[in-house]
Amino acid sequence: MNIFLTKECDYGLRVLRKLSDGKKQGVKEICHAEHVPEQYAYKILKKLERAGFVQSLRGRDGGYQLIKPLDSFSIYDVVSAIDENLLLSECLQADDDCPHNSDQDRPCTIHCELERIQNILVDEMRRKTMNNFLV
Repeated sequence: MNIFLTKECDYGLRVLRKLSDGKKQGVKEICHAEHVPEQYAYKILKKLERAGFVQSLRGRDGGYQLIKPLDSFSIYDVVSAIDENLLLSECLQADDDCPHNSDQDRPCTIHCELERIQNILVDEMRRKTMNNFLV
């Protein structure tokens, strides 16, 4: 569980920023331009490819290329493709058995407030497409 955007999420957004021109680019080029360590880049690009944002082009002139229009996916889509479990608190996990939040008649006020803030964060991230984010 992460209570903040991980480095991977940050780097994933940066990788997409570099690929936003639609041109095929190599990993070294992406890493250099966006200050992303290579050891992260391959893992992140694999996740972005699996999510359908980029494609890898094999061979001597290979690289990576953006295949979805930037206005067709949100910041949240990218973050959740890289890190599935972005939560403000451990107690917000669906399977968490928090003893402070087990009474249905009197839910934990801290849990309720964190859940409210979490929902605002997710809504805002869903509202902004990558195109909005990069402009």
